[in-house]
Amino acid sequence: MRSENEMMDLILRTAQDDNRVRAVIMNGSRVSPTTQKDIFQDYDVVYVVKNIKSFTSDHSWVDKFGDRLMIQMPEDKIIPPACNDGSFMYLMLFTDGNRIDLRLVPIETKDKLIGRDSLSILLLDKDGIIEPFPPASNADYKIKPPSAKEFDDCCNQFWWVSTNIAKGLWRKELSYVKFMFEQPTRDALILMLNWHIGIKTGFTVSSGKLGKYFEHYLESDVWNEFVATYPDANYENIWRSLFSMCNLFRRIAVGVAAHFNYKYPYGDDKRISSYLEHVKLLSPNAKEIFYQ
Repeated sequence: MRSENEMMDLILRTAQDDNRVRAVIMNGSRVSPTTQKDIFQDYDVVYVVKNIKSFTSDHSWVDKFGDRLMIQMPEDKIIPPACNDGSFMYLMLFTDGNRIDLRLVPIETKDKLIGRDSLSILLLDKDGIIEPFPPASNADYKIKPPSAKEFDDCCNQFWWVSTNIAKGLWRKELSYVKFMFEQPTRDALILMLNWHIGIKTGFTVSSGKLGKYFEHYLESDVWNEFVATYPDANYENIWRSLFSMCNLFRRIAVGVAAHFNYKYPYGDDKRISSYLEHVKLLSPNAKEIFYQ
């Protein structure tokens, strides 16, 4: 596996030798002062270029970065659809295990597309066209306190979407259930757990993308409860995990509300919790949800 020094030399030498490349920026975890380095870290690189079409009309130029296991070009795809912002991305996984995520940005729209992410460093600027970045930090990625509206919306999202899970479980629509469980509902739980961690740490840390550092920051009992929210594909186990998720969300959200003096929606919680219990016991041949 090529070393970090070898990869950085390759990335910079390629830019220096190509007159079309006018500046190089690196961002992401490799410039983070706190992230522990490991063998799976990507090289997140931006080339600011002239005549971007001269690159994208013949993709063979990226072969100089090494032998690849696979390449993805998101702007060249239909599924998922391209963002069409004028930039072009090459996601390259190499046979030695290294990965480069290389984004080409037209020099004409650099100010619009580059942004000022706190995890960015300027590696090369041939023309002095890029305003220097401040020292790299995790400032943009630290957990931020919720407003009252954000807290209310998170609670509303969690309890509302949980009814979709119940509906899908009654219908035995596994893929629908798993989507609702693992995306909108879990997203709300992760957001609430982030605020909990923020309170504990004075909002000075990041829990990582999708809460990947939760085990480090959550209390052991909360972590164990969080783990219990991950079900397999068995419907009874999904029901069990759903109720575990509801209990954990309630516990954490009540604490967050108390800290900020916000109002927790006890009414929604009580009514939807009863609804979930009711649907779980509902006959698979039921003709009505509630019998009056």
